[in-house]
Amino acid sequence: MRHGKKVNHLGRNSSHRKAMLSNMATSLIMHKRIRTTVAKAKALRKYVEPLISKSKEDSTHSRRVVFSYLQEKNAVTELFREISQKVGDRPGGYTRILRTGYRIGDAAEMCIIELVDYNENYTQNKAGKQSKSKATRRSKAKKQIGDILSANEDNTAMEDIQLLEEISTTENISNTEEVSEQIQDTADAEDKTE
Repeated sequence: MRHGKKVNHLGRNSSHRKAMLSNMATSLIMHKRIRTTVAKAKALRKYVEPLISKSKEDSTHSRRVVFSYLQEKNAVTELFREISQKVGDRPGGYTRILRTGYRIGDAAEMCIIELVDYNENYTQNKAGKQSKSKATRRSKAKKQIGDILSANEDNTAMEDIQLLEEISTTENISNTEEVSEQIQDTADAEDKTE
């Protein structure tokens, strides 16, 4: 039984596995994205993320430690100059695995492993999604009433009441007493401010 054994040997002996992961890490650092199998990508992620964390502190010791893993001078330079600057504020999770399907020859599950901060398309889409508010279990009417009141602060109380009544009719809100109380509260608040 393999209880608690977390190392995927990938069908290789120790020296072959270390050399393969070193070469894959070098390719990932130099090209920012490589195509491989899911098993190798998961093993590579465990191998390369500590090296990227180590590159945040640019000292001779950390450069020597990273070089002992990568054995590639240009990759170490790239890691400490460019990549460490780009991931400086990120607390971890420097790589992303995107599954792409199965290989035709042996049906191995394939993927793309990439450095997160270098995929501009994906980060722009995420930034657009973050502008939406968090989903809650509260009623839509309360949220829309709050949005309208904050957007229409310069309108008069009557215009706000008309907008709120339009929302309550279009959303088919069952609890009309709650909406009418909120409409009355907004009207009273407008009267007090004037």
